[in-house]
Amino acid sequence: MPEIHLLDSETIDRIAAGEVVERPSSVVKELVENAVDAGATAIAVEIKDGGIEFIRVTDNGCGMDENQVRKAFLRHATSKIRDAGDLMRISSLGFRGEALSSIAAVAKVEVITKTRDSLTGSRIVLEGAVEKEFSQVGAPEGTTFLVRNLFFNTPARRKFLKLPATEGGYIADLMEHLALSRPDISFKFQIGNQLRFHTTGNGDLKEVIYRLYGRDKASL
Repeated sequence: MPEIHLLDSETIDRIAAGEVVERPSSVVKELVENAVDAGATAIAVEIKDGGIEFIRVTDNGCGMDENQVRKAFLRHATSKIRDAGDLMRISSLGFRGEALSSIAAVAKVEVITKTRDSLTGSRIVLEGAVEKEFSQVGAPEGTTFLVRNLFFNTPARRKFLKLPATEGGYIADLMEHLALSRPDISFKFQIGNQLRFHTTGNGDLKEVIYRLYGRDKASL
């Protein structure tokens, strides 16, 4: 009979990450939804190589205090609920506290964040959920996430990703849906050096449709 083993925490984290992070579009979805929950009125997303090699999500939301940054990457750490009672009155897009820890477990992650009341921002760098750097930096209010080399430590997951153009297409579809669902938020989406769209966030859905699909569609 095969021996039963207790898995170490690193292996558990990588397996659990697969439940949240299926492909680059999953990363973008989680980070943009976090930005929305942080009260951002402007969110910029840039990807390269279909998001497999590079994703940057920048927002002007509330940011994180220095003493909260490390905690944000712990499993089941969240600012959106405190106990089971809060599950009955959830108003945020996410609440499980798994997204950041899952992304950090399977990618190289850099975060720069600053709150309105802080004099300086904080920068943390992680590789496979292992902290490599932590420092104070000058930064604008809000948060920037840089995610590089997705699934670098789980090659079995990486090989099942589609071509960069296809993965980028999934992200483009996601970003269009997000922009349409929140015309009150300015969304900027860039693939490599090409700006795909930039909405103003003035709350006008027709303006968003025009930015995404052109004058003919907006006039229908």
